[in-house]
Amino acid sequence: MSDVPAKLTVVTGAERPGRKRLTSILIHVALLAASVLMLYPLLWLLAASFRPENEIFTSASIWPSAWSLDAYIRGWNGLRTSFGTFYLNSFIISGLSVVGNVLACSMAAYAFARLNFKFKNFWFAMMLLTLMLPYQVTLIPQYVLFRQLGWVNTFLPLVVPKFLAADGFFIFLMVQFFRGLPKELDEAAQMDGCSPWRIYWRIIIPLSMPVLATAAIFTFIWTWDDFFGPLIYLSEMKSYTVMLGLRTFTDSTGESDYGGLFAMSVLSLVPIFLFFLFFQRLLIEGIATTGMKR
Repeated sequence: MSDVPAKLTVVTGAERPGRKRLTSILIHVALLAASVLMLYPLLWLLAASFRPENEIFTSASIWPSAWSLDAYIRGWNGLRTSFGTFYLNSFIISGLSVVGNVLACSMAAYAFARLNFKFKNFWFAMMLLTLMLPYQVTLIPQYVLFRQLGWVNTFLPLVVPKFLAADGFFIFLMVQFFRGLPKELDEAAQMDGCSPWRIYWRIIIPLSMPVLATAAIFTFIWTWDDFFGPLIYLSEMKSYTVMLGLRTFTDSTGESDYGGLFAMSVLSLVPIFLFFLFFQRLLIEGIATTGMKR
C-alpha cells in the first residue's frame, strides 16, 4: 500500500514539465501566427514593389512570380524631380527638428524641473494645456503668421517651432525624467561654483541620454511621416518631402503608377527602421525610467 502514492507522485511530477512545454509551444505558435498576420500587409507591399505592373493586383501571394527592379528605377527617376531630392528634404527637416526638439524641450524641462521662478506652476499648467489643443485649432493663426513673415513655401514653418519648445509632450516627458534625478547633484555642483547653465550641460544632459534618445526617435518618426504640415506650407515640387513625393504617384484623373508608389514606399520605411534599430536600447530605457523615482 505504501508504494502506490509514491508511484502516483512520480508520474504526476513527470507529466508537469510536458504540459508546460506543450503550453509554451502553443503560445509561441499563436504569437507567430499573429505576427505573420500583422506583417502580411508589409510583406505584400515589399513583394508588390518587385512585381511587374500588370501583376500587382492580380495575386495575394507574398512571393512574386517574376522579380523586377523596374518599379524602383521608374519610381526614383520617373518624376520631374528625382526622388533623391525628396529624401534630402525630409532628412533636412527631420534632422533639424530632432536637434531643435532635443535642445529646446530639454532646456524648458530643466527650468520646470530644477529651477525656481515666478509663476512656475502657472506656466507649467499652460504648457500642459497645449497638449489638449488639436493641431487644426492653431493651424490658421500659424499659417497667417508665417505668411506675413514670408516663410510659406520654405522649410522654416516646419523647423523653427521645434527650436522654440513647441512640443509640450516632450517637455512633460523630460520633466518627469529630470525630477527623478537626485537634487544632491545640483547642490554639490552649486557648492563648486557651477551656474545653472553648467549644471544643465555638464550634469543633467549626460545623465538624461535615454529620455533624449526617446524624444529624438519620436521626433524623427513623426516628422518623417508628417504629410499634413508639408502639404500646407510647401507648394513647389523641388521642396517636397518623401510623403508628398509619394502622393505624386497617384492621380485621380489619370493613370497612377502603383509600382513606383509601392517601391518608393518601401524605401521610405528604411530610414525609420534604421533609426529605430540603432537607438532601440536607449528608447526602451527612456520609456522604462521616465517618471520613475530612482
